[in-house]
Formats: sequence, C-alpha cells, structure tokens
Amino acid sequence: MSEIVHVVVPTPAHSSLSEPLTYASELPLSPGSLVRVPLGKREVCGVVWDAPAEPSAPPPAQLKRVGGVLDGLPPLSAHWRQLVGFAAGYYQRSLGEVALAALPPQLRELDAGQLARRLKRAAAAAGAPAQATRPDLTADQQRALDAIAAQDGPFLLFGATGSGKTEVYLRAMETLLARDAQAQGLVLVPEINLTPQLQARFVERFGADAVVPLHSGMTNPQRLRSWISAHSGTARIVLGTRMAVFASLPRLGLVIVDEEHDPSYKQQEGARYSARDLAIYRGRTEGVKVVLGSATPSLESWQACDRGRYRCLEMPDRVGAGALPAVRVVNMNHQPRGTLFSPPLLAAIQARIARGEQSLVFLNRRGYAPVLACGSCDWRSECSHCSAFRVFHKIDRTLRCHHCGYTERVPRACPKCGNVDVAPLGRGTERLEEQLAELLADARRQDGTPVRIARMDADSTRLKGALEQQLAQVHSGEVDVLVGTQMVTKGHDFRSITLVAAVNPDSALFSSDFRAPERLFSLLMQAAGRAGRDAAHAAASEMWVQTFNPDHPLFVALKKHDFPAFAAQQLRERRQAAMPPFAFQALLRAEARTQEVAQAFLQAAADASAGLEGGGHVVVYAPVPMAVQRVANVERAQLLLESGSRPALQAFLSAWQPVLQDLRTKGLIRWAVDVDPLAV
Repeated sequence: MSEIVHVVVPTPAHSSLSEPLTYASELPLSPGSLVRVPLGKREVCGVVWDAPAEPSAPPPAQLKRVGGVLDGLPPLSAHWRQLVGFAAGYYQRSLGEVALAALPPQLRELDAGQLARRLKRAAAAAGAPAQATRPDLTADQQRALDAIAAQDGPFLLFGATGSGKTEVYLRAMETLLARDAQAQGLVLVPEINLTPQLQARFVERFGADAVVPLHSGMTNPQRLRSWISAHSGTARIVLGTRMAVFASLPRLGLVIVDEEHDPSYKQQEGARYSARDLAIYRGRTEGVKVVLGSATPSLESWQACDRGRYRCLEMPDRVGAGALPAVRVVNMNHQPRGTLFSPPLLAAIQARIARGEQSLVFLNRRGYAPVLACGSCDWRSECSHCSAFRVFHKIDRTLRCHHCGYTERVPRACPKCGNVDVAPLGRGTERLEEQLAELLADARRQDGTPVRIARMDADSTRLKGALEQQLAQVHSGEVDVLVGTQMVTKGHDFRSITLVAAVNPDSALFSSDFRAPERLFSLLMQAAGRAGRDAAHAAASEMWVQTFNPDHPLFVALKKHDFPAFAAQQLRERRQAAMPPFAFQALLRAEARTQEVAQAFLQAAADASAGLEGGGHVVVYAPVPMAVQRVANVERAQLLLESGSRPALQAFLSAWQPVLQDLRTKGLIRWAVDVDPLAV
C-alpha cells in the first residue's frame, strides 16, 4: 500500500509551489529524508517534510511517485527543519528555496553506492579530538568562561582587540567536547579570508580530523565532504561563513559567532537571512549556548544586553603587556589643500621604518582612482550599464565597474571631445600605494635597503593562494608598510605593526545611511586593533586619523577607545528618530527594464496593502530609486516599511505575499522582500 509523503523541492521564492508537494511512496519515509521526485519534466532532489496540520491530498494512486531515496543518510533532524521553516517564514522565502540551498549541490547527484562510500570515508576519518601548547588564562578570560559554564546565555563577549576572545572560544569548545564524547560545535566567521587563520587555531588545538570548514569558496566535492562529516556526527567542529549556520549538526552543543557585528553575516541575494540572528534562534530552539564575540558589538546586540536578553561578558584588557594604541586625530583643515599624508603622519611612518617596525595604511576603496575625467569637457568614466562610475585600475590600464564587472581598456583620449588630458580623480588603494612609494623613496630600512610596500585588497588577492602569501610576507617582516582595504583590519594578528593610519574616513560621517557611523566606528576600532599587539612595541603604538571633522563625537569616542559612549550616543539618536533597534524595517525591492515600471509595481503594492493584517501598525513609505539606481542595465527601486512591532510587521508581510504574487506588472524582472535590511 502506498504512503502519502510531503516533500519540499527547490522552487523560486514567489512561485505557487512554495509549500511542500505531495507524492506517493512505496515505503513510509521519515521527515527529513532526502529523496528524488519528479517535478514537471525533470527529477529533482527534495526533503521529506512534516505533514501539514490539515493535510489534503488526492488518493495515492493519483499522485506522482517518489523516484528514489538516499538510503544510508540519516534524516535531517526536526531541529534543522524547524530552523529552515523559521528562516523561510521570517525572511519571506519558500521552504524549498531555503532547504535545498542549505544542502551541498553535489549531494543531489549521489546514488546510494556513492553515498555509502562517502559515509564510510567520513567514519574512517573520525577520531577523538587531539588536545594541544594551552596558554595561561587572564583573569578576564577565566571570568568569561566561568559565566559561560554557569549561565544559559546568549552571551555577548565584549572584548577589546587582542584581549584573547579566540582563546575563550577554544576553551569553551574544549569544555563541551570533554563533557560529551559526541557533542558538536559550530563556529561562524564573517568572511572567507578570516577562515584559514581561525581554522588553523582550532586544528592546532583539536586536530585536523575534528575540524571541517564550510563556506562558499570550497569546491562542490569539498563542501559535500564537510557536510557529510557534520551530518553523520563524525566532525566535532564546523567552522564556516554565514552559510554554515544551516549545517546539519545532530549533536550541536555550542555556537560561536565571531565578529558578530560584521554586516557580512547578512545575505544580500536570494533568501536575505542574518546568520547571526539565525544562530541565536538556533541556540534557543535547540537548547544550546551561543557566544557572540566583538570588540565593537552591533547596536542590536548591545541593546539586547541593556534589556537583559543577552549576558554581557567584558574583557577590556589585552593579553600580556599589550596595550591599545594611542589615537591621534589630525585636523586636515590645517593642511595644504590636496595633502595626502600630513607631515606628522609621514614622519611617524618613517620613524617606524627606521626602527624596523611596520605600519598599516587603511583606505576602504580599491583601484587606482574612483573616476577618470576629461579636463576639457564633462566626460567621466561612467558605466554604460550602471548608474555608477567605472573605477580606474592603473596596474592593467582598465576601467572596471565594481557593480556589473564591465571592463574596458583606458581610452587614449577623451571619447567625447578627443582631449588627451584625461586624468584620475580621487584615490583608491592602488594610487595610495604608488604615492606612498614616491613619498618614501628616500627612506631606508635598518639594513639600508629600500622600503617595501605591499597592497592587500580584493584585486591583489584575487588569485588562489595570494592572500596567504601576502599575509606570510607581512608576518615574516618582508613588508614595511601595508596598504589595504577593510580586509586588513579584521582579525589579523600582526605582531610588528605599531602604527595604523586611516587617511580618508570622513565620507561615512554624513551618509544618508543611518548605519554608516556605526560601521565606520567599528572599522576604525578594528583597524586600531591591529597595532600594539606585541608587548615589546605596545607602549609606542599609535592610530592616526586624518579628518576634516576632528570634533565629531565619533572621533571623540575613538580617541578614548570608548565604545559604550559611542553606542549610547548612537542609541539616543536612533530612539529619537524611531530607527532600529527601536523600530523594525523591511524593504520591497523591484527590478525592471525601466525605472517607471519598477516604481509602478511598488506603488501598486503599496496601494494594495490597505487593510492587511498588521497594517495599522506599519508605515508604508513611497517608492524611490535605489542608491545605485541601475546595475547591468536593470533599473532598481525600493519601498520601505517600518513598524514599532516586529509581530505586526511579520503579520503584514505574510498577508502581503499573495497580493504581491498577483501583481503581474508588464516589464517587471523580479522583486524581493528584505527583512531587517542593513542598507536602506
């Protein structure tokens, strides 16, 4: 006799197939089983799901049949299905889209024999975690670990850069694995380039067999290997980027989110989920402890501590004799116009070089210059496909759009008037590196050799292994001055850097994005944290900030390394303006061939929202073009929704979904809802 099973399949977010489909099966199948089922003219991988509260389906004889089952693979747990169901509902996506995106692509292609061999290899690789070279704990670290052991959490580990947060993570994980021989842990990091060094620390402590990575930079076979090790319980620790929050860990006992403030935890395409927020949800529903770590917590997490929802564990002191650098703010209003490096800053860098120490110069803009311009007419290096300028990259003489990727060779003369006087405007890291080399041309290292300058950004580390090679050069002392974007400011333990300089941070101070000051303060604090990490140089370490606004409250707080004061000031402003975290937001974004079509869809959506559940507590603003209005010849617009009640906003969005699906505007390419957006 055939059984009726409910299966979620990979479907677009806004299709009519957003709920589980019903199939007939020869055998009873447990929820969480992976199956192959027919969908239209093709066969797809699906997950057997829990039956709806009020199931309604035709007799099994009238249903399509399950094509096959991945035998030998334990079903995905009820906790995992609950996580996927919550994420799909909260972020307004389909179950199948979230569930299948969380699984490694190659899993869908395995037959039973291949799966059995992979499970056997995973089991053979498993072993008891090794125990390694532990350092003595500071008093702050011990207090944090005692609190984690004794209390429930979630915990916010508010530790200064260099205070030893990683050692707390390691010890907390060590305690878990020692207590339960089958327990598993999840460690999240915001970016792929931070994965290798943290993974190395965990491998050193627990052994290579116990730790597996999981991130989008892995090949499909690598992702499959890690996923099977985690799902089968043989991997003890999964360490990965935001996608790893969906890892199947049947014996999960601890979740760690490093640099919890980082915006990279928010997915920007497809299901726009926050891995940090899902980690908190996962910890609550699975009854496991969650530790969020940061030197500059997000204002949402900081407010959660104020309200008693999180427990704040403070570690204000650096390990050993390390000290936070003194912050020196240079008033650029007193410098000649066009000055790149003020004389005092340049002298300070030269002094570091003479002493055999290293400096880091931070500018969060890659390329040579953001714009190439004609001196005779109004031509600028605009992208023909986007409402943005193409960035000049001198190293390969190209104009490259950082939005759509469109690239051309630099023209020999102005394409509009023929003038050969075409010049770069503004600076990126490539130009900064060149100009710094000119300014330091006469400087010499202790051994009399010329100064060595390196640049680290998305362009210089594009090739496989380039990032690791450049980091090794910095650590070995082959580099005197490191120029880079934000990728050099996070998580790196540079022992010989004693000076960090931010040469042009002002643009974020007056941004229309209300989160810009929070991001800037975090970035500058993180950058400052790269200096003074070695006790031998700690006393002389400095952070230099060149600004035209030296009295801005952000720089006043930065000089004191006073995150609580900065957070209090920002939260006061947010409360007065009824901005998050004192209100809740969502965006409806639309893409079309013309701006008129995009905005017409949004306006129709706004008009159709009247009377929906929760609507009395939701403000629907007028549609506007996005900040970058056109990308790859697609026009983009958005509509903001705001509410003082998260449940009211969720109820409204759920009621709005079928309305949006019925709005078939001609010329509309796609639309998407972004809940809790980070950029408005």
